[in-house]
Amino acid sequence: MVVPELRPWRAARPHVVRIAGAVRPRLARAAAAAKPRIARLARAGKPQVARVTRPWQYAAGATTAGLALAAGVVTAAGPWDSSGQRTAERDRAVALGRAGGTDHGRAPGPPAQPRPAPSAGPVLTGLGGVSTVKSAPDGKVLAKTLTPLLKDPALGPRPAAAVVDVTTGRPLYGAASDAALTPASTTKIATAVAALSAMGADHRLTTRAALEPDTKEVVLVGGGDPTLTAREASDGWASLRTLADQTAAALAQRGVRDVTLSYDTTLYAGSQKHPIGVNPNLALVSPLMADEGRTNDSTSGPVTRVTDPAADAARRFGDLLKDRGIKATSPGPSKATNRAKTLATVASPPLSALVERMLTDSDNDIAEALARHTAIATGHRADFAGADRAINARLRALGLPVKGAAFKDGSGLNRADRLTADLLTALLAKAADPAHPELRPALTGLPVAGFTGTLTTRYTDGAAGVVRAKTGTLTGVNTLAGTVVDQDGRLLAFAFMANNTTNPAAAQKALDRAATTLAACGCR
Repeated sequence: MVVPELRPWRAARPHVVRIAGAVRPRLARAAAAAKPRIARLARAGKPQVARVTRPWQYAAGATTAGLALAAGVVTAAGPWDSSGQRTAERDRAVALGRAGGTDHGRAPGPPAQPRPAPSAGPVLTGLGGVSTVKSAPDGKVLAKTLTPLLKDPALGPRPAAAVVDVTTGRPLYGAASDAALTPASTTKIATAVAALSAMGADHRLTTRAALEPDTKEVVLVGGGDPTLTAREASDGWASLRTLADQTAAALAQRGVRDVTLSYDTTLYAGSQKHPIGVNPNLALVSPLMADEGRTNDSTSGPVTRVTDPAADAARRFGDLLKDRGIKATSPGPSKATNRAKTLATVASPPLSALVERMLTDSDNDIAEALARHTAIATGHRADFAGADRAINARLRALGLPVKGAAFKDGSGLNRADRLTADLLTALLAKAADPAHPELRPALTGLPVAGFTGTLTTRYTDGAAGVVRAKTGTLTGVNTLAGTVVDQDGRLLAFAFMANNTTNPAAAQKALDRAATTLAACGCR
């Protein structure tokens, strides 16, 4: 469900070199075909978004999303990811557009300067480019290609699948695509879309320290930021150390050097324990935690968690205050009153960055937090049941096919979750729709085959750099949903779902084989 922290760009360079060689011819052909149409559009002005004419055309009008997203660049949504994922893609785009540098004679200027060899123009353009492929794959040909692969016994008795043309929203292939199955971590795609829809990509989660008047009680108020960190290097995430710095300074200005320390977790309601119980894949679902309650220096992956994340964060905050000259008592639970004066605040990166980290790392703690925040933002109770209702309502409001869907958690760890392949592809197509730019991080956060997250070590000899997908794995459950560029440069959204599997490695290979075949298929 979770994987080691993403490599920085420097570590990703070997992948970039290998994958650039594999996909460059295909992308170059698409770029060459795009030039005439792009020129016409530049003269004509901004294209109008076509109207949706049929219920299942989830992204009709997304004609400006196809080739650009097919190329895999994410310049339109949020800041560059500090982990290096999106930086790697940006640098790869620059590398592909850079002059080759082969010595074809001496160029004017300083001695011994080679004349750059001509190179193709940048083909990894930002979202908002235009698909110039004349037509999507033929559904009948696609069925002949995919159906035999989905009959692999490794995928269980009745796998489900759906393929959608992202540019038009037209379904191209379906096999039990309306069957509600256990989705595992592909649930996070739904959580991402619902959260972004409810709060917007720029929303931030705030943790604050407040002083109760006349009591010298400092209350650490949890704002539901699962990325709050107490580490010396915050790497762009909200820092408990920064909050302690600011709080100590504010107290010193008031002449206060001795405080009673409390912590407030009333933002969430209901049980903090996930239905699966104590599990190394996530901490208790608390609005106050530092470093996801991890008991080692890891930043992702399963690990033993502290028994009470809120108390642990408050204790660490108290130690930081002491280091800054403020004596604090051992912390206990409380609730900040309306009269409490805010001393200091720290805010998370924008929601776009949290969504990307959640999807790339398959981070269950972030997923459960975003499900709770979706409930809060839409007036539902901030517990598991309220999050279920909130996510369902947000997706229904977006016109997505939620029949049979159940969101018993935000992470996909709950086996009672239910999604359909139709819903998963609809979510992806909706996130590509230019009419909903706030949803784009639900695509840009998807792991890149051979590059990042749960796909780092997959597709190394197949569709590396062409497939972007969220994996889902539980015992007996294997799913894969994402986007792929076919042989002709057409962007497709796909979802493959297998329940009652018995060999997870074989099932994973079968799913990868289907996605790779889709990438290699012109199917016309």
